[in-house]
Amino acid sequence: MIRPYILSETNWGHLEHGQVELAILPWGATEAHNYHLPYATDNYQATAIVEEAAGQAWKKGNRVMVLPTVPYGVNTGQPDIYLDMNLNPSTQLAILRDLVAVLHRQGIHKLLIFNGHGGNDFKPMVREVGLEFPDMFISLSFFPQLVEKDLYFEAPGDHADEMETSLMLHLHPQLVLPREKWGSGAAKKWKIQALNGAGVWAERKWSSVSEDTGVGDPKKATAAKGARFFKDVCHTLAIIFQDICEVDKDDLYM
Repeated sequence: MIRPYILSETNWGHLEHGQVELAILPWGATEAHNYHLPYATDNYQATAIVEEAAGQAWKKGNRVMVLPTVPYGVNTGQPDIYLDMNLNPSTQLAILRDLVAVLHRQGIHKLLIFNGHGGNDFKPMVREVGLEFPDMFISLSFFPQLVEKDLYFEAPGDHADEMETSLMLHLHPQLVLPREKWGSGAAKKWKIQALNGAGVWAERKWSSVSEDTGVGDPKKATAAKGARFFKDVCHTLAIIFQDICEVDKDDLYM
């Protein structure tokens, strides 16, 4: 069945007289995810979440439209990881600018960028594009921050960890290798102690940090955990979509 809120599935027969209130742009990456998860893990997750949440918002009368997922992200810290594909931030900015120009020209003045990859940082880009298109309302969402991860998963991590493995076991179990193939996700920490906290940052060289490219032990991952997390994230995101659709972009503050 065609889902009219998914641009890649819908058609001119539907859109000719349609009025989109909010465009949603999933943006992922193509990179190694430990030994056991597919390179497109970030894309599978981001796409599934926004499509489910958009469907919930659509059923409540919100005119949302999910754009095709951008499958490449910033992987500048992984140049030696085989076939980890990189878009420089300047390239992302150029892509975002072009897509915003299309939406603006079509009279769609609300955009949510749904980020599926930790290496992407859209805030500076949104600031710059926002100056060029001041009547656009552009927002960002990064799904691991939408709910409290500790309520769902036991082991900390940020790449091919218990959370991502659980999600993929729920969404695409056929793409997850058997458990005996999973790496430990053990990762080295910085010798500069401040870099292990939140107040100081430097880019990690991935091959020096992790032998299996994972950061976080996936061994306690289950499809049931992934299903529960997915359900709650999608519900939370659907409410966000509804709120953005219904708000007057020229009257945003209380």
